[in-house]
Amino acid sequence: MKTRLQNIDALRGFVMVLMLLDHTRETWFLQVPVTDPVDARTILPAIAFARLAVSFCAPIFVALTGLGVFLFHRTHTLQETTAYLFKRGLLLMAIEVFYLSPIYWGIAKPTLWLQVIWCIGVCMIILAGLIRLPRPVLIGLGLVIVCGHNLLDGIHLTPDNPFFIPWAELHQRDAIALPFGLVAKVSYPILAWVGVIALGYGIGPWFAPDTAPELRQRRLVILGLALLAAFVALRLNNGYGDHSWFTVEGSPLRTAISFLSLTKYPPSLDFLLLTLGVGAILLTVLERMGDAPLVRALGVFGGAPMFFYILHLTTLRLLYHTAFAIWGPNKGPLFGLDSYGWVLVWYVGLIVPFYLPTAWYSRLKKRRRDITWLRYF
Repeated sequence: MKTRLQNIDALRGFVMVLMLLDHTRETWFLQVPVTDPVDARTILPAIAFARLAVSFCAPIFVALTGLGVFLFHRTHTLQETTAYLFKRGLLLMAIEVFYLSPIYWGIAKPTLWLQVIWCIGVCMIILAGLIRLPRPVLIGLGLVIVCGHNLLDGIHLTPDNPFFIPWAELHQRDAIALPFGLVAKVSYPILAWVGVIALGYGIGPWFAPDTAPELRQRRLVILGLALLAAFVALRLNNGYGDHSWFTVEGSPLRTAISFLSLTKYPPSLDFLLLTLGVGAILLTVLERMGDAPLVRALGVFGGAPMFFYILHLTTLRLLYHTAFAIWGPNKGPLFGLDSYGWVLVWYVGLIVPFYLPTAWYSRLKKRRRDITWLRYF
């Protein structure tokens, strides 16, 4: 039981550490824009592959959220699980709107950024209703959403359409004008992510105590390889599942970048096949590693993900504003570093400083289970 749960925390921690890389880039190298999907002809290869690495964060984290809800539901009633999902979902949405938006983007900008924390919060609330469905129906619904949502890509509504706001929140990444001059920018339309969290919940029985580790690992490897095979087949076909890739003459490297350049906002089918396929295999690898030091260290980040998320975003913004106040803008209206290499140096240098307070909080959560609100972070 401990090893089984430790590998879940370790995988969650692994993607949290990867996420730090992208947020470090967004702090010190924002003057170099990164499109979605990336442009294989112009992007710096180091950024392209770093972007690919951090692409695993959201799909794996959302799927593990669904899995975590199943494990929570095993020891709690349906009413308790539903109440937890509603409370946690509303808390995440409030954190995104009232804390992260002004902290990360500045109080002077009247913009509400509905990003991954908002998306997970909404998905948790929706999952509170979906877990009442029979498990086969829930899995079927998740598959239909994940595999079929790209059929809706051609539907583009304008702000004068009465369905524009719900459609922008569901599938169309767009800006929504709000009263009092506010603007809400939907970075993570929720439809595909509802499918991911439902499928994460659906594989929950594989992690039940009465399931043999060998059987669970075999299922995860088969699942991962099947997802990766489906990704390769669809991508080579260059049809449904994402935008077309192309050959860059005289540059096999940029051709590879084009092949792996996938749409994240909203996540395409190809994007989810690749990231979730790798995630399933990594979950097996981490379980087989047992109680290795690396697994324990990653489990620290994964055991307190919300604390780490708020801590590192807040710290990065304070560092940026401090640098901006001292040296002023040096990249147009922004302050930035001259080389992406320095971004990597910052990234590596920040891991241990962020590990120490996260480890303290993780131990606090385990020691003070009597403090109910700690489990929400």
